[in-house]
Amino acid sequence: MTGGGRRGHNGRVTGARPTIVLASGSPRRRELLEQVGFDVLVDPSHVPEDHDGGHPDRVVLDLAHAKASEVAARHDGLPVLAADTMVVLDGDLLGKPADRGDAVRMLRLLSGRWHDVFTGVVLVPPEGRALERVGHTRVRLADLRDAEIARYVDGPEPYDKAGAYGIQATAGWFVAEVAGSPSNVMGLPLEVVRDLVAEAGLPIPELGAPG
Repeated sequence: MTGGGRRGHNGRVTGARPTIVLASGSPRRRELLEQVGFDVLVDPSHVPEDHDGGHPDRVVLDLAHAKASEVAARHDGLPVLAADTMVVLDGDLLGKPADRGDAVRMLRLLSGRWHDVFTGVVLVPPEGRALERVGHTRVRLADLRDAEIARYVDGPEPYDKAGAYGIQATAGWFVAEVAGSPSNVMGLPLEVVRDLVAEAGLPIPELGAPG
């Protein structure tokens, strides 16, 4: 499951980048995993991101489990990681906008207000049961002008992101405060991934080490 390297006294592979299968086509999730030292094999899930509502913790975990199960069936011997992110405002779950009008609606709702971002993360190790965690971050957007919203939704950025904005890209201009994990708002809470990798007993990437 790794690209070579040597084995330390505890059996873990060192000097190598451990491989993980990402059940998502999100470039942000891939970049986050690569930045901390994983070799990422991208195999997006085709599970529809539909839900019947409920507590956001359960909604994002159920969707992440469905994605992980679908992709893990294609990858014996490799760990599979799946995630699903939702923005929650006043109990309403905001996923990816359906169209321009929906993106405008979401951004107007979020303007000047605190909201919650939940990401369900599921790791399926090569052996053993699936492991799960939820990341939670609070975010406050600045008061958004209609002209800013119009310019933003005329570009491609809002349409593959829960809540119709991406903190790591152009919409960082809108973000006034973040309480919690910034990587969670990007779609993959790295502190959660770190805990799951440790719990599964998988090789840990050597942070900062050359590939």
